[in-house]
Amino acid sequence: MTSPAVRALRGATTIDVDSPAQIEERVVELLKQMIDRNGVDHEDLISVIFTATEDVVSTFPATAARTYGLGDVPLICARELSITGGTPMCIRVLMHLVTDRTRQELHHVYLEGARGLRDDLPD
Repeated sequence: MTSPAVRALRGATTIDVDSPAQIEERVVELLKQMIDRNGVDHEDLISVIFTATEDVVSTFPATAARTYGLGDVPLICARELSITGGTPMCIRVLMHLVTDRTRQELHHVYLEGARGLRDDLPD
């Protein structure tokens, strides 16, 4: 067994419509899968960084995280780089946590139109 360490967990999803309801639905599903698939306890969370492409403007992804119960976890949103050929309407997550899992044992989660972003990572 590995000693507890600070690790980073990645995830991303896309939305079909820029609406607060769809952003909440997709972000909550992404966070749920990231936490469930990696056995993350709420107290293990250190912080969560969200980025969104420039076409996501109707609400902050962090607002969705608060509805999921992460209001006491430090959350911040930033703008994703606008890269030619990048995935549109994309929300990315970088979650910092304390875990006994090794880096190789973490399961990064990519949903919806973001599935192909990191196909080099284990499922």
